[in-house]
Amino acid sequence: MKTKLLNINEIFLSIQGESTMAGLPCVFIRLRGCPLRCRYCDTSYAFAEGEGESLDEIIKQVRKFRCSLVEITGGEPLLQPNVRDLMVRLCDLDYSVLLETSGQQAIGNCDSRVRRVVDIKTPNSGAGGSFLQENYEQLCEMDEVKFVITDRADFDWALRIVEEHSLQEKVCAVHFSPVMQQDANDCIAGCPALSPEVLAEWILESGKNIRLHMQLHRYVWSPNARGV
Repeated sequence: MKTKLLNINEIFLSIQGESTMAGLPCVFIRLRGCPLRCRYCDTSYAFAEGEGESLDEIIKQVRKFRCSLVEITGGEPLLQPNVRDLMVRLCDLDYSVLLETSGQQAIGNCDSRVRRVVDIKTPNSGAGGSFLQENYEQLCEMDEVKFVITDRADFDWALRIVEEHSLQEKVCAVHFSPVMQQDANDCIAGCPALSPEVLAEWILESGKNIRLHMQLHRYVWSPNARGV
């Protein structure tokens, strides 16, 4: 039987910085590769860096950390078909599994025990229009959605999407995150920061029950640190 491989960028233990699990210890499995080029991407090193590892090797590394929460991220993890087998195996081992995805790939065939954290790209992200419309129908009450907000136009657009697709009724949490400063590099255009205070004011003025979402790990460590 052919060994199933995944192209892995890094596996590490850190504090969960996003989602409703923020603040908890978490093992991160970052997969290599992404078709999107968001202006503010803070993991562009994962576009091309990484090597193939077997599912057994990956699980062995995860077990060393003795942590029950695991997030599979990228890049875009759903680019690699074998990631679905990894999710099943981790769930069978009683790990709580999070999947962070942009929704550019179909999310419907993920193991139902996995909590999907779906980052819906706004018009000014540099990847607007990449979300598969069919994925709105696949979202369920276990899932969470996130919008990274760069400016007022993004905020207004995100509010419309939340309302048009009844996201607050479909998923367990809707997060709006203020973009953090990201310098340009060979892969991405770069993006100025949006003040969390400004986004908080917009949320309060809207009267909507939206969560202000901060990337906790980027406040604990340097915003450019890897492996956190």
